[in-house]
Amino acid sequence: MADLIIDKKYYNALDIEGFSKMMNSPSYCYKFYWLEAIVQLISENKTEATYDEIINKMISNAWYPVLEYHIHLSGIYGEGIIKDNLEKAVLRLKKLSQLDNDAGNIEIINKLHEFSEDKELTDYKKALTLNVPYKSLSGFANRGTEKIDLNSSAGRMMAYYNRLSQSEILLPYTFNDDKGLKRGITFNNSWIQMIRDNTVNILGWIQLEKVKWLQNNNPEVPGLVYKLAPADEKMRKLTNARKLWNAVLNVVPIVDVFKDELIDTEKYDLDHFIPWSFVMNDELWNLMPMDSSLNSKKSNKLPQWDLFFDRFADNQFTLYELLYDKPGIHKLYEACYRDNLHSIWANQELYRKGNSREEFHVILNKNMRPVYDSARRQGYEIWNLA
Repeated sequence: MADLIIDKKYYNALDIEGFSKMMNSPSYCYKFYWLEAIVQLISENKTEATYDEIINKMISNAWYPVLEYHIHLSGIYGEGIIKDNLEKAVLRLKKLSQLDNDAGNIEIINKLHEFSEDKELTDYKKALTLNVPYKSLSGFANRGTEKIDLNSSAGRMMAYYNRLSQSEILLPYTFNDDKGLKRGITFNNSWIQMIRDNTVNILGWIQLEKVKWLQNNNPEVPGLVYKLAPADEKMRKLTNARKLWNAVLNVVPIVDVFKDELIDTEKYDLDHFIPWSFVMNDELWNLMPMDSSLNSKKSNKLPQWDLFFDRFADNQFTLYELLYDKPGIHKLYEACYRDNLHSIWANQELYRKGNSREEFHVILNKNMRPVYDSARRQGYEIWNLA
């Protein structure tokens, strides 16, 4: 509860401790997305919502991290089989709708309505209703006079929570009698006011707990905290690195990694060999000049390692040699420390003075290949240059 700060005036009227347990002991990611959706709907002045409305909001919130960054919401089984029905719902809607990875919430919700009759999508949505609506309230259970076995049937649990809220402990929501995705929940007025007054704090708390869960289920994914929503372009820090590569290109010709032609200094982009969307940084060891016309085609795909890594490493070595031959270039290299030189191995091993070409290649390969392989396992596609 230390991460959730609620105005003290609500503590006497509401069971804030029970609320703080709404995301405890998850088996899947659903509790995080369920509560997040409810808070968002309340902040939009909703006083009730159907399961379908809430799950549509959950799908919308999960859309970008699943599709753009290949995040597995609850990990995977052997053979790469996806565990999570929310993730499956996102992937199914993507297949049906062909919406962009960065589609807006309204577009996603509209497509969910359009494909509401799709059986596979509906089955995934129904699976999300089996436990999470009432299990999310388990932190309030058995705190009053009436006790219940938390492994009781869904029907018994919902009836219990409705009685509990009417007689002893006011709950954030109660259940109506509809079935399936049409079943609705009604938000309690006192909880509505508390959530509206503390929306920013509550959503921040949910985000923190969600990140902990997702990182644990995606242990190879770097920078996961930045991958829950479209990234701010201000995060990109390429100014000093580009000045460095400009200086290199003015001294020696550099062959484009992918075209096997000299880089045109007027028509090149500075791009990442392993996609930025995976590494979420602008480390110098992963940057390369490349033809601007190819950059958008490469997008967030992985180059074929066996075809292109040696060319990439050769260009990196050319830059490295000039660091110690040209004081002006070394000064530009030092300007990269703030934004592009944080990796300990790169500073201590790769860019140290005295490496031969072979040593440089070995060090770069040893440290980049595991990152590349992690991205591949996470689902990043190989770029077909043809």
